[in-house]
Amino acid sequence: MTKDDCFQLGHITKTHGLHGEVVFFLDVDDPDEYDDLESILIEVRGELLPYFIESISINRDRAIVALEGVDTIDEGKKLINCPLWMPLDNLEEITDPDRFYYHEIIGYQIIDEADGALGTVSSVVTMATQDLIEMNYKGQEMLIPINSAIVKTVDREAKALHVALPEGLLAVYLSDVNAKPDDADPDEER
Repeated sequence: MTKDDCFQLGHITKTHGLHGEVVFFLDVDDPDEYDDLESILIEVRGELLPYFIESISINRDRAIVALEGVDTIDEGKKLINCPLWMPLDNLEEITDPDRFYYHEIIGYQIIDEADGALGTVSSVVTMATQDLIEMNYKGQEMLIPINSAIVKTVDREAKALHVALPEGLLAVYLSDVNAKPDDADPDEER
């Protein structure tokens, strides 16, 4: 199994206790959906290794996990910062046109209500305050906030994401391209 057949669930942040337990950071909408995990793929030096889960206790986006075969704090420390993966087959199918998995929209065409086709999704950036869609628009990297006011629907058949960009957002990105050093005010102090 390769990463192309999987989605990244999160990563291991630290050890917990003295018996090899580790803490998972679960980078998902609803971490409680994973409270019955039986196994996980952990990326160690670029290779996906399967681990069986002996116990899991989830609190918000963190989980204290006992992994089969990881019985000491030293064995747990070796897994810190390792990404966590799950097969795509384990995901529930989303039928709501307003919802999507971040990994599934990579390569989707962005279509704005006012400006039409803009470009394709190159990645999704997750941040504590706001998740962002990254795309290339007229040679400029552009970030689009992910929220229901902007991202309207997903057309999985056409591989398109329909959006209603805030007025002026495209101009902000294009103004950086059009600005030249010669455009600076000569009376302005430097």
